[in-house]
Amino acid sequence: MSRDEMIAILRLQNVPNIGDTTAKKLISNCGNPSAIFEDKMRHLLKIDRIGSGTLKGLMDLEHLEAAEAEYEFLRTQEIDLHYFMDDSYPSYLKHCIDSPILLFSQGNINLDRKKIISVVGTRNITSYGTALCEQLIEELAPLDPIIVSGFAYGVDICVQKAAVKHGLQTIGCLAHGLNQIYPKIHEKYVPDVNKNGGFFTEFWSTSQPDRENFLKRNRIIAGMSEATIVVESAEKGGSLVTADIANSYNRDVFAVPGRTQDKYSSGCNNLIKQQKAHMLTSVADLIYMLGWQLKEKEPTSIQKQLFVDLDDTEKEIYDYLQQGGKQLLDSIALDCKLPIFKVSSTLLNMEMKGVVRPLPGKLFEAI
Repeated sequence: MSRDEMIAILRLQNVPNIGDTTAKKLISNCGNPSAIFEDKMRHLLKIDRIGSGTLKGLMDLEHLEAAEAEYEFLRTQEIDLHYFMDDSYPSYLKHCIDSPILLFSQGNINLDRKKIISVVGTRNITSYGTALCEQLIEELAPLDPIIVSGFAYGVDICVQKAAVKHGLQTIGCLAHGLNQIYPKIHEKYVPDVNKNGGFFTEFWSTSQPDRENFLKRNRIIAGMSEATIVVESAEKGGSLVTADIANSYNRDVFAVPGRTQDKYSSGCNNLIKQQKAHMLTSVADLIYMLGWQLKEKEPTSIQKQLFVDLDDTEKEIYDYLQQGGKQLLDSIALDCKLPIFKVSSTLLNMEMKGVVRPLPGKLFEAI
């Protein structure tokens, strides 16, 4: 793309009253970004739902000067630019009406034919949440997905460090320009993330990590992924905003359930209760809902369960079903030397936990 065309895109992006949805409408009607600034105002005002308030400041030269300055900054850095009509632009994000008209990236990102999921959650991650993140990524590793998150405290950095550990691509979506890292303490992780993925942002080098920018960048996390997983969340928080955005994009949302008395499980439990998210108790849930295929070299990986605490009886029955395959209720009771009523109630509990499934003919199998 030429210098003039890129400056026109940056200039359009910098006009305060013009959001991404309106910018795309203007580009569609005028043919390209440069044509917008060459057209007469009376013609632009004829575009459906474009008013004078929206176009206020469009022709101000301060936006042109800012665009030229940012272009010079980008030209001297190892930063890639992705216009929303380019092939390099994240394909899932293209389908979101309010996606940025221009993205900036750094690193070694390769989105070609890749499974992409976002993992988000509280910044106040617990030891339980840390274990969930690490186990989740370990279980997902055979599928070789790209792990997207916000590179923030808590769940974000935990899951991205785990992705690096297991050799997966990971992408941090930032709420500021690529000339800085927030929080600063995470600068030490930047080389590993760049080597195993990289960073996306829509923000200029002049942007600061303000609160509204974090909320705005959540739509990129939700939009560029096939599904969003919420690991831990209180009743309110940015991860729930991301989940709502993902739902608005008709993307799958998963939430890891927790104990009802745990503060940082309440948000996840509410998502499930309100049917805003699928309950995630194993990677098998994710594979089934997204229609993914596991690599043949790891045929048993979908069987290994995540996040589920089993008592001694449940573990005995689960191990028995894993080894023996589908079994009758009577056979389970006989071989495990347990009374039928005990096996029946235990299987019901295990079904609720998502580790066994009933089959026709009073058969049961481990998931």
